[in-house]
Amino acid sequence: MKFIETTLAGAYIVEPEPREDVRGFFARTFCAGEFVEKGLASVFVQCSVSMTRDQGAVRGLHFQLAPAAEAKLVRCTAGVLYDVIVDLRPDSKTYLQHIGVELTARNRRSLYVPEMFAHGFQTLEADSEVFYQISAFYAPDLARGLRFDDPKLNIKWPLPVTTMSEKDRLWPLLS
Repeated sequence: MKFIETTLAGAYIVEPEPREDVRGFFARTFCAGEFVEKGLASVFVQCSVSMTRDQGAVRGLHFQLAPAAEAKLVRCTAGVLYDVIVDLRPDSKTYLQHIGVELTARNRRSLYVPEMFAHGFQTLEADSEVFYQISAFYAPDLARGLRFDDPKLNIKWPLPVTTMSEKDRLWPLLS
């Protein structure tokens, strides 16, 4: 695997390194030892999958507070996503900055999302599916979110937003 540093400290794009032959290829998408070497979460206690029907739909931006803060390894298994993370660590040089990464079933990239980062995505194709490996158990009382259109974040979504949950639409603005 290749770990590609992003402009947000601790967040990585993880690319598999396929070994090809006449049958196709084989590639590792996670190795606890390699994640430990990078200082990343290497124990995931939950795996989840989401499928989003509509192109242009937005899910997120979600995070959990301590003591249930979670790191995630996010991968698109069908379709195409514009995946966004926002640094929520108040002591970070990149506090409230974000990055967006295109994750596709074809590029097989994953995005490592550190604890205290909000995470969300927009589907760039209908019927897009996401697989998550999550380091902490879901704690509904500690779940929070940011508004996808918060002017303080200034996220430029690639497509007009078509659908989203009422809960995501109603997260409060930062200011």
